Amino acid sequence: MNRPAEPLFPWTLGSQPSFTGGNAVELLCGGDALFPAQIAAIDAARHEVWLATYIFHHDDAGAATAAALCRAAARGVRVRVVVDGFGSKASLGWLREQLQQAPVALAVFRPIDRWWNWLHPGQLRRLHQKLCVVDGMVGFVGGINIIGDRMDLHHGRTDTPRLDYAVRVSGPVVRPVEQAVRAVWTRAWLGHDFGDEVRAMIRSASPGRRARRLMRRIRMPRGDHRRRDPTVLPPMRAAFVLRDNFRQRRTIEHAYVEAIQAATTRVDLITPYFYPGQRFRRALKGAAKRGVQVRLLLQGKVDYRIAALAARALYEELLGHGVQIYEYTPAFLHAKVCVVDNDWATVGSSNIDPLSLLLNLEANVVVRDAAFAGDVVREFDGAIARSRRVEQPDGRGLRGMLRRGLVAWVAYVYLRVAGATGRY
Repeated sequence: MNRPAEPLFPWTLGSQPSFTGGNAVELLCGGDALFPAQIAAIDAARHEVWLATYIFHHDDAGAATAAALCRAAARGVRVRVVVDGFGSKASLGWLREQLQQAPVALAVFRPIDRWWNWLHPGQLRRLHQKLCVVDGMVGFVGGINIIGDRMDLHHGRTDTPRLDYAVRVSGPVVRPVEQAVRAVWTRAWLGHDFGDEVRAMIRSASPGRRARRLMRRIRMPRGDHRRRDPTVLPPMRAAFVLRDNFRQRRTIEHAYVEAIQAATTRVDLITPYFYPGQRFRRALKGAAKRGVQVRLLLQGKVDYRIAALAARALYEELLGHGVQIYEYTPAFLHAKVCVVDNDWATVGSSNIDPLSLLLNLEANVVVRDAAFAGDVVREFDGAIARSRRVEQPDGRGLRGMLRRGLVAWVAYVYLRVAGATGRY
C-alpha cells in the first residue's frame, strides 16, 4: 500500500492526545467478543497484519489466533507478530513452532532466554500493549491478552470469565495504532539482527537514505503539541495515546489526570492494579471534593497479593475524601477502563500503578463520544452491581501506617532498580 512520506524525526513535542474525527469505535467485552472479531479481520486480510501482545498463551484462544495468522501468511499476507519476552516466556517454544508453519515473522521484546538477561535493569520495562492492525483499516486496542477468559497463568482454569475490555476501531485513529505496533516489532526484531542491518546500511549505495528509513520504522507515532478542541471534529472523536520511555513517558497519565480535573458529574474507573502517584490521587480527591461522584472498581478476587496490598494501603486516604471504592468479586479483574462525565472514556492496557505509568510500553484509546461513554457506563454499572463496596478500610492505625510504609519502600526500590527517576 502506498503511504505518504513522513519526516525523519516526527516525535511528539508534547503529551496531549491528538484527536481525529470520523472514527468508529466498538466496545468489546472479554476475549469471548474480541477473539472472533479479531480472527475474522485477520481472515479477511489482503495485505498485512501486525499484532503485539504481552501474553500469547498456548490454549484454545492462542491456537485459534495462531492458526488465523498462519492462514493469512499462507495467502501471501505479510504477517508480523511481537510478544513480550517475560509475559509469553512459557509459550514461546510452542508459538515459534506454530508460526513456522507459515512465513510469520515473530519478534520477541526483551527476551530472557539467557540468565544474564535478568541482570539488565531494562528487563523490568516490558511490552504491555495489546494491539492488532489489519490492512491499515481496522485495529484492536485494549487490555486483553491472547489467552482465554477462563484461564489464569497462576491460578489455572476458572468457571467465570475475567472482566476485561478492548475496542475495535476504524477510521483515522488506526494509523497511529499501526505505526506503534510497527515500531515495537521493528525494535524487537533489530534486537537479533541489528548487526546485519548495520552492515547492509554501510554497504548500501545510499546509507543516509537507508538510515532514514530505519528511523521511520522504529519511531513511535507522533502526537500533536498544539491544543486542539476535539468538539469541532466530526464524530466519533478518538485519540490513540502511548506510554513509552522516550518522549511520551507520561502521556496516558496526563490524559487521565486532565480529564478527572475537568470532571463535573462522574469519574468511574476500573483497574486491577491501583497505586497512583500523588498528582493522580490529588485529582481523584479534588473531584470528589467538588461533588463529583468518584467510583473505583478494583480487584476483590486477588491474583497478586503485593498488588492488592498496595491498593488497600490507599483506601483510608481516598475514602476519607469521599471517593467510593468497590471490589469486584465474581472473577479476576483485568480491565483498564475509565469514563468521565458523559462524553470521555478510555480503554487500553495501562493500569494505574508505577509499572504502567512509569516503566512499561502501554497503549490506550481515548474517545470523546456520548454514545460510547454510555456503553462504558452500562458495563461499569453492571460490574458494580456484582461487587462489594468498601465501607471501612482494614489495617488502620499503626498497622496501616506500617503497611503504607512498606508498600512505598518497595515501590521506591523497584522503580530505582528499573531506572525510573523523579518523584512518584
